[in-house]
Amino acid sequence: MSPPDGGGVPASGEGTSAAATIDRGSLLRMEGIGKTYPGVRALDGVDFEVRFGEVHALVGENGSGKSTLMKIAAGEVQPDEGRIYVRDAEASFRGPSQAIAAGIAATAQEVALVPDLTVAENVLLGRLPRRRWGIDWPAARRQAAEVMASLELDVDPMAFAGRLSLDLQQMVSIAQSLSLQSRLLIFDEATSSLTEDQVEALFRTIRRLRDNGTSVVFISHRLREIYSVADRVTVLRDGKVVNTLPVEEADQAAVTRMMVGRPLVDYFGKQEMERGPVVMSVRGLGDGNLLKDISFDVHAREIVGLAGLVGAGRSELLRMLFGLHHTAEGEIQMHGAQVRIREPRDAIKHGLALVPEDRRRSGLVPMLTLRHNLGMAAKARVTEGFIVTRSEERALATTYVDRLQIKSASLETPVSMLSGGNQQKVVVGKWMAVDPRIWLLDEPTRGVDVGAKAEIHRLLSDLAASGMGILMSSSELTDLLGVCDRFLVMFRGRMVAELSRSEATEERVIYYATGQGQ
Repeated sequence: MSPPDGGGVPASGEGTSAAATIDRGSLLRMEGIGKTYPGVRALDGVDFEVRFGEVHALVGENGSGKSTLMKIAAGEVQPDEGRIYVRDAEASFRGPSQAIAAGIAATAQEVALVPDLTVAENVLLGRLPRRRWGIDWPAARRQAAEVMASLELDVDPMAFAGRLSLDLQQMVSIAQSLSLQSRLLIFDEATSSLTEDQVEALFRTIRRLRDNGTSVVFISHRLREIYSVADRVTVLRDGKVVNTLPVEEADQAAVTRMMVGRPLVDYFGKQEMERGPVVMSVRGLGDGNLLKDISFDVHAREIVGLAGLVGAGRSELLRMLFGLHHTAEGEIQMHGAQVRIREPRDAIKHGLALVPEDRRRSGLVPMLTLRHNLGMAAKARVTEGFIVTRSEERALATTYVDRLQIKSASLETPVSMLSGGNQQKVVVGKWMAVDPRIWLLDEPTRGVDVGAKAEIHRLLSDLAASGMGILMSSSELTDLLGVCDRFLVMFRGRMVAELSRSEATEERVIYYATGQGQ
């Protein structure tokens, strides 16, 4: 089965530029770039070139070196070896400010806004317009609004960034990069948190920038996006360049093989199984605001897909079930007995585990080690009295590193140093250590590559086969349709449809998710 992110190469003229075949010269050239972290060779003699006025896609599995290469280009990381040329002049960046001065700006994979500052202050961070007696706030609001308008983004410039949803925060981060008016923009998984409309708005902006001579490096695990917007594509694997080719020659199956080193024969790893008894029953659940009259069941040995547009209430429902969102009405039964879940401690006691939407903020402690994060939820297994037993913690962490094939130099590596796919495995492993009976998963494959997605899909199928019940929310419909046994569709805080696997199609789910069945 082909990976779901595909869509094939677009027809001539669709989303690509004829300029892709014209050599306009190099805006950025990186030669022989090498970078080694303790125990990991992140980049090994990488050559990479971005031409004037092109969109160059950079793809590869998590840990292939994409983000490290672009952090070097943006001045965030210094290479151990190799040379960098900007407009054919050798350059050496000791920090992002030097790269920005050279015309290179980057939007990171993880949102890096200052939450207690306004949208305008974040977009114009360090560059707020001034007048004689201080900041020119009317000019700041106007400038920020103009940049956001180019992204078709309707957000109050004076709203606090930390109060925005994750997708809007990501768009503000993109606006921050655009405001620098750089000659080269780097987007590292910039679409992973965005809605389809926001992605299309970003693509229209990228095409407009390209037509005006700006170059773009675009990193995405969603291969269909590559075909929509890129002129050329470079594939990295294990810190080395596998190939660079025009996008019209980049057959999806071939690109996937180049990325993972093998064909993905069974992408979803779906197992057919007879579902067991009801393990969780929800009746009339609501929060007095968005969520209203939510009722459904989850059985053992089944994966229930939770579908709906952004803002439909999927994340709020999962957070409510885990005690992170206020419950105003309704009841929850676990294994036939009514329970009250007022905080995460109650949820964990009743056998629930939550893999959150934003793994870095809510699922991990990035500055702590792999060992600490894997043992975090299972303190009873690694403590004697009130003292954490280091040997027990190491043994537990080793078990799940091996079981989930987490790639890391050592158990003492900070989780922030791991790739996105490996970080997601750490969140899953943390909960596996406490042996939950019901899994709540919010965007479990967000920001991970095609190979890591396949591993996560197979893991979910294995968890269900072992007798667990799984409720999985995802904005990637193809993932839901490929791995789930039953589907619940939400619209504006209500459950509007329930579909069996045989009934569910992408068109039918979208029909209900957009409120057409009302």
